[in-house]
Amino acid sequence: MAIATKIQGYIEGASWIRKMFEEGERLRKIHGADKVFDFTIGNPDIEPPQEFYDELRSLAERPLPGMHRYMSNAGYEETRSAVAEVIAEASGQPVTAAEVVMTCGASGALNVVLKAILNPGEEVIILTPHFVEYKFYIDNHGGVPRDVWTDRNTFQLDLAAIEAAINDKTRAIIINTPHNPTGVIYHADSLKKLGDLVQRKERELERQIFVISDEPYARIAYDGRHVPNIFTFVDNSVIVTSHSKDLALPGERIGYLAANPRMTHVELFMEGAVFCNRTLGFVNAPALMQRMVAKLQRSSVDIGAYQKKRDLLYDNLTAMGFRMVKPDGAFYLFPQSPLADDVEFVRTAQKHNILLVPGAGFGAPGFFRIAYCVDEAMIERSLPAWRALAEEMSIG
Repeated sequence: MAIATKIQGYIEGASWIRKMFEEGERLRKIHGADKVFDFTIGNPDIEPPQEFYDELRSLAERPLPGMHRYMSNAGYEETRSAVAEVIAEASGQPVTAAEVVMTCGASGALNVVLKAILNPGEEVIILTPHFVEYKFYIDNHGGVPRDVWTDRNTFQLDLAAIEAAINDKTRAIIINTPHNPTGVIYHADSLKKLGDLVQRKERELERQIFVISDEPYARIAYDGRHVPNIFTFVDNSVIVTSHSKDLALPGERIGYLAANPRMTHVELFMEGAVFCNRTLGFVNAPALMQRMVAKLQRSSVDIGAYQKKRDLLYDNLTAMGFRMVKPDGAFYLFPQSPLADDVEFVRTAQKHNILLVPGAGFGAPGFFRIAYCVDEAMIERSLPAWRALAEEMSIG
C-alpha cells in the first residue's frame, strides 16, 4: 500500500466535507452553480477589511529591508507585542511578547502546543461536538483523545462529565469558543468553574493539566455578546488562534499561540513551543503576514454581515420546524436532524441540491452542520429548497 494503513483509515473516516465538496462540483455541472446550495465549508465569503489592503499596499510600495528573511522562530517582536497588548487588555493579565509565538494558523499553533506538552499515551479531553481534526492533531504527537459530551440541549460545558473524564493520564482539555460547529459561546461562570475544577484535579493528581482555548472565531460574536478570555479563569491555559476568520485570511495561514503568564513553568513552556514551531517544520509564521497583522490586532471583518446571515437562516429554518440552538457567534448552525440517521438526512437534502455535513463528522450523530459564511443571495435562493425538504421530512 502506498500510504500507512492508519492514514488510509483516517482518510476514509474523516472525508465528509471532502465528499460534500465533490458532490457539489458534480451537482453544479448538472444544474448550474446558481441552483446548488453549498453550506459545507467554513470558508469566509467576506473580504478582508480595508485596513488590510492599506497595509499591503504600503508594504508593497515601501518594502522594509530584509522583510522576507528569517527571523526569530517565535516571530517578530513588534507583532508579538501587538498581540500581547490586546490579550492583556482582554484578560487583565500582564501578557508580553515573551508569552507569544506567531504560527502558521490556529492548527499550526495547536500542533505546536500538543507537541510541546504531550508524552506518549497521555490523554487530551475534547468536547463533543468537536472539530474533526482535533483527533488527528492529538495522534500526531502520541496522545490519546478522550471525547466528553457537552450538554446535549445547550452545548454548554458539562462540568460533571469533564470531571469524570479527568484521570492520571489527562494532560490537556481543548475548548473552542465561539464553537465550531454549534456557534455557542461558553459562559464566564462555566469557565470559572472549569478553572476551579482543573486546579483541584491538579492538586489531587499532582500533575499539570493545560486548558487549550481554540479561538479563531473570538471576534465573531453577536447580539452584543462578549467572549470571555480564558486567562482570567485558568492559570495553566494557552490560547491558539488565527486571523482566518476575523480578518478573512484563511489562505494566508497566520495565527499565534499565547501562554498565560501565570502558567506554572511558563518560561520552559515557551522555550518548548518555540523549539516545536521550528522542528515541526513550520520554522516561523509567514514574514509578510506577520508584518501585516501587527497593525490589525483591533480590526475585523463586518460582524454585522454574518449576524444578518445567521438571522436569515435561523428565523426561516426554525419557522419551518427545524430545531437548533441559536448561535452566539462563529458562522455555523447545528440543527437536530429530522431523521435519526443524520447521514441519510444529508443524502435526502442533496436531492434538493442542499449540501450539508452530517453531525457524525463532528462526533455528534443526530445533528447536521450548516456553514452560513456564504453569499446572502444564495441563502435567499435556497429557502424554497429548504421548504421542500421540510415538507418531505414532514416537520413543522
